[in-house]
Amino acid sequence: MSQKISLPEVSTISRRTLLKLFGVGTIVGVTGYSRFSKPQPTIFQLDTLELPRMINNHKSVVVIGGGLAGLACAYELVQRGFTVTLVEKSPQLGGKIASWKIEAVGETFMMEHGFHGFFPQYYNLNSLVSELEIKDNFKSLNSYSLVYRGSQYQPEVFRPTHSAFPWNIVDLAIASPNRLKWGINLTKFKHLEVFQAISGFQREKNYQRFDHISVADWVKTEFPQGLYDLYFLPFAKSSLNSPDLMSVGELMQFFHFYFFGNPEGLAFNGTKDDMGTSLVQPIAESIQKNGKIITDVNVSEIVTKAGKISGIKYYVDDNQDHVPFSVQRNSTMNDEKMTYFGAADEVFAVADDSQTAISLTCTHQGCTVKKAADGQFHCPCHGAVFTADGKVVKGPAKRDLATFKIMEKQDDKLQLVAVNQTSSAPEIISADYYVFATDVPGVQQLFKRMNGNVDKQVRSQIEKLSIADPFAVCRFWLDQDFQWEHSNFTSLSGYALTDSITLYHRIQQQFIDWAEKTGGSVVELHAYCYKEKAFPTQEDLLTTFENELYDIVPELKTAKVLHRELVNQHNFSGYPPYSYKERPETNPNISNLFFAGDWVKMPFPCGLMERAVSSGLLAANEILHQEGLQRRSLLTVNPEGLLQV
Repeated sequence: MSQKISLPEVSTISRRTLLKLFGVGTIVGVTGYSRFSKPQPTIFQLDTLELPRMINNHKSVVVIGGGLAGLACAYELVQRGFTVTLVEKSPQLGGKIASWKIEAVGETFMMEHGFHGFFPQYYNLNSLVSELEIKDNFKSLNSYSLVYRGSQYQPEVFRPTHSAFPWNIVDLAIASPNRLKWGINLTKFKHLEVFQAISGFQREKNYQRFDHISVADWVKTEFPQGLYDLYFLPFAKSSLNSPDLMSVGELMQFFHFYFFGNPEGLAFNGTKDDMGTSLVQPIAESIQKNGKIITDVNVSEIVTKAGKISGIKYYVDDNQDHVPFSVQRNSTMNDEKMTYFGAADEVFAVADDSQTAISLTCTHQGCTVKKAADGQFHCPCHGAVFTADGKVVKGPAKRDLATFKIMEKQDDKLQLVAVNQTSSAPEIISADYYVFATDVPGVQQLFKRMNGNVDKQVRSQIEKLSIADPFAVCRFWLDQDFQWEHSNFTSLSGYALTDSITLYHRIQQQFIDWAEKTGGSVVELHAYCYKEKAFPTQEDLLTTFENELYDIVPELKTAKVLHRELVNQHNFSGYPPYSYKERPETNPNISNLFFAGDWVKMPFPCGLMERAVSSGLLAANEILHQEGLQRRSLLTVNPEGLLQV
């Protein structure tokens, strides 16, 4: 029987002892410098030649998708002299970080899709912030807490550090009140494998070894339980992927970027105002100085010729195309009176014996509406309400849901065509280069609208892209404040639904002002990747969020809820087992098309918002390189772990 390594039962543990326990004492001499000098970011794909920065002839680019990836790509190309047109499906830019106006407690506020943290190792995103001179739009949250339900684990607190591995992990162990509960026994092969995997990261080798198994399956046998409960489970979910559907290879990349390869620590910044005002609007304004942005765009056809894109046809506002398209039966949505087809943000409802289908895409910002107990369709994002036949009865949506005629019904498949077809011809735009920078549902819809012979492998890669479980946030306006000893954004673990809490009345100015005036508070709970079967309705989500709020902050049981806003979307990228090999890269086998988005296979470690921005800049770099121009220097953490085997 192997002997278990146990830590001394004392309140302080020396760095030397910890290094010995983790088996890294032999590398201290090599890494001692990192205790005293902060490691610098790694430059990816550095151009050694002095090449021109600005293009000296007319070259045009169409970027489809106005989220962070598309904004970053368009921004860089505009700065280099390209003629750029950015088109976006929604009325607002920003994608997953978009903002919109809401009415609450008799006032107007800016709402968004949940709190976003700006980590110091978001080098490429932070470089845009510096260039735009908008650093003052952000504020430091100083520290970051992780609180566990129950009494088994004490709260963890993460602060800035300037030490690389192994010192950052040693510092974490010294500061952790749960270090005696990590459960690491390096005499066990499984435990040693875990430690070597996350400390010796090598991208291709990592995915070869671990992309075939889910996190949930990986930890079922001989895994350090404390390590899983304290770090792996909460941080796996913060990637917006559920452990049962997330590749271990992806989790290792995530951990390397945020922990083992990151010398910056886990404290981060938040925006002083909403994300749209603080970040999206400044980038858009910079693009519009020499480029063009079109919102509320419905791409109807992508014309290809000789294996490349020759043009894009589109309509603006509620105009619909006459081109028929097919959708598959949705087996996860059940209703006695309706059948559902499509998925994600392209879902259609068909009443029994009806010859028409109603699009469940909200005409405000493109969220998927859901049928409520009153028989009407409610938008989970912004509160719009539509009748059972799609008529708008409550804003902020202004238009009815689109309706489609059923041209053909075959087994579990429908062929649809718009009922209210526009009488005018679509707009057509042509360019030298095209960038698809949408989310996963968006790029899959674009390929359905692409005609001609396009590389079959690329089509297959796009079709196989996965969407993670849905996420939800609920923001509460309450008539009283409360004491809170943790960080203003705190990760939570052990709850049925809730994964984090944000105290907006202590972060964003609009809510700070309201709280000072009223004595109230504005609190948001976030569920990163919940199971629809467990919470099938909006009321299920609202009820659970509110009950868990009182569990998290018992003081609020006596407070009055003045207003609630629920945001519920299903469009985050999924990273399931076996997906890495088939994930499309920036430059597919279509000569004038490039991909950007957090679903693109990235050649260096990155995550979340930094992954989106980096993918956009990488697409811009591909175009710059083809035109013989100097590429933008892209930065990342050390791309490889220190303890490689």
